[in-house]
Amino acid sequence: MDIIKTLASEFNLRTGNVENTLELIDAGNTIPFIARYRKEATGGMSDVTLRELDERLTYLRNLEERKEEVTRLIEEQGKLTEDLRAQIEEAQVLQRVEDLYKPFRKKRATRASKARERGLEPLAARILQQEDVTGDPPAFAEGFVDPEKDVKTTEDALQGACDIIAEQLAEDADRIAEIREITWDKGRIATEAVDPEEKTVYDMYYGKMEPISKMPNHRVLAVNRGEKEKKLKVKVDLEPEVILQKLERQVITNPGSIYTGLLQDTIADAYHRLMAPAVEREMRNRLTERAEADAVKVFAKNTENLLMTPPVKGKKVISIDPGYRTGCKVAALSGTGKLMAYATVYPTKPREDVAGTEKTLQKIIDKYGCDIIVIGNGTASRETEEVVAAFLRRTGQPIQYTIVNEAGASVYSASKLAAEEYPDLDVTTRGAMSLGRRLQDPLAELVKIDPKHIGVGQYQHDINQKMLDSALTGVVENCVNRVGVDLNTASPSLLSYIAGINSSIAKNIVAWRDEHGRFNSRRELLKVSKLGPKAYEQCAGFLRISGGKEPLDSTSVHPESYEVTRKIMEKAGITGEEIAAGGAASLEDKIIAAYPAKGGSRGGSGRGKSLHGLDALKALNESEQKKGRDARLRDSITAMAEDLGVGRMTLTDIIAELKKPARDPREDAPPVVFRNDVRSFDDLQEGMELEGTVRNVVDFGAFVDIGVKQDGLVHISQMSRKYVSHPMDVAAVGDTVRVKILSVDRERQKISLTMIL
Repeated sequence: MDIIKTLASEFNLRTGNVENTLELIDAGNTIPFIARYRKEATGGMSDVTLRELDERLTYLRNLEERKEEVTRLIEEQGKLTEDLRAQIEEAQVLQRVEDLYKPFRKKRATRASKARERGLEPLAARILQQEDVTGDPPAFAEGFVDPEKDVKTTEDALQGACDIIAEQLAEDADRIAEIREITWDKGRIATEAVDPEEKTVYDMYYGKMEPISKMPNHRVLAVNRGEKEKKLKVKVDLEPEVILQKLERQVITNPGSIYTGLLQDTIADAYHRLMAPAVEREMRNRLTERAEADAVKVFAKNTENLLMTPPVKGKKVISIDPGYRTGCKVAALSGTGKLMAYATVYPTKPREDVAGTEKTLQKIIDKYGCDIIVIGNGTASRETEEVVAAFLRRTGQPIQYTIVNEAGASVYSASKLAAEEYPDLDVTTRGAMSLGRRLQDPLAELVKIDPKHIGVGQYQHDINQKMLDSALTGVVENCVNRVGVDLNTASPSLLSYIAGINSSIAKNIVAWRDEHGRFNSRRELLKVSKLGPKAYEQCAGFLRISGGKEPLDSTSVHPESYEVTRKIMEKAGITGEEIAAGGAASLEDKIIAAYPAKGGSRGGSGRGKSLHGLDALKALNESEQKKGRDARLRDSITAMAEDLGVGRMTLTDIIAELKKPARDPREDAPPVVFRNDVRSFDDLQEGMELEGTVRNVVDFGAFVDIGVKQDGLVHISQMSRKYVSHPMDVAAVGDTVRVKILSVDRERQKISLTMIL
């Protein structure tokens, strides 16, 4: 198999770009580095595509290694034919290789292997030849009776021969592949209750049957969980006649043979005893693997959207971690997340000390001038929100509040990392601080928590944990490197996700910073223990230094491109001071002036168009002018790239960075929704229209926070008037959406919503 051509075909990429990418990966370059700084080599592949390509590359290389190993093992047995070798080489999936190897695999003693040891293989071969049309099978089996070999009767001989035939049928790679696909296409998953009288969350699956190939992924995972919890019995249901008839047509080549009846029984035995159980396991595994892969993608996308939530920078925050008996923990944070004060208040049951709570909040506000109050969405959140909202209304404080998802905060606050960061604070205060910092900088705070615990997936604890961890680590790396970090303020947790930096190097960076003071240039990174030239190459462009010796250190321009960047600045007549002050907004116009397009500008003037009204003419002219300018800019960038000997994509990235240095891509995401209202679950009514924030997106819909403790569900069928293939096509974590209440189940605390207004 030509892996490069295979990948190029599967991903619809140029073979040259694929070859370059594989060379970069094999040379030890990280995905974020390749995606950002090697665009010419890859053709501009995104970090997501690069990770998928890398994953597929690993699979294909493992496939080739397994092919070589299987070929060697069969050859050592002296059983490798040229036809078998060709079949192994042509295999496109590992399953096919294992099917071909199955007859040659060393296995524990079976009925067939024992029959072979008793010398019954020639009898099995004679039966399969089906040449005997007169006489009866026992007569031909008489010669194989041998009490010393434990073949006491002709029935024993025939049974042993049939066992050999059954195993041969079950190990035929082509036949098993056919049966596998028939089962997938025509089989059904049947579920029933272990105890029909017991009421469980799996009631909807009692006595249900669903086509295997059409079973939704979230139902696969739900059924698997029900089976694991011993609430459901699950099996593959398939009428076997179609398979048995197909096998009989393939195996019984002479219906007039005296062995026809014997072969029919043997085929049935091979299917029911050997094939069906194995295929059923494969079907369940295939469903689970598909469902897990989809769940990982959903979780990864939700995690990405959550991590890329815009930070609320420079705002002083009062963070409240709600509780009942032990009270609500309050932390006051500076605009940079530094703890200014902390306290415990008891606005909820059993104390209901509202006056004391308001007094504490007012004291913090008066002393520190806080801007926003953050409330965790866990236990007692609803009651705490009511007290805070009433306090703000009564006092007229110019302060807004918001609810943040506290999933994982308790895990972080009790972790070794939290203890190292804040050894003098108790667990509850650390938790309250974490909630406030999630608002101030979600990315920097959430990287401290295992992604599985941040509450934006489906069945995350039921799926392959290694696959989930790998995918989520990739998502966090992509997000951190896309945003970049301040080298002089970033925590070890944040630094460890930067390309080329592991947790050990991250700690060394912070240790160097603590010992020598702030970094003044990226080059100083090479003084950090264990951070060599390769790690520097990978990480330098993602680490920012504000107010350092080199203005370009504050940008995402890689040090390897500093020389060409200075030439660009010289050609365009811009200075380092402009970059340090926030960028050169007019850079593109200066580039057009420095490299005027040959042959005049492109784009029409709008004349010759049949239009009604001056406004329409003006709009058309503006559009044409913009097209003309864009065309001139493209020509100018191409000319500049040729002049400076730099790739066009690299040049385009440098220009964008000089225009707006260290631009935060999170600015493009929907802003945080602040509230100054409050709602009770009892206030909700059918038909009520509300604004909410998407908290989680799953296969069957989206969960939306509408201001009460329980998120409402917008089922996929209620997300649009048009067909929706997946909820992520319509909504993403963090989106602000307008919804209408369809129903309120007060007993089960469930809210059904629609986005079709």
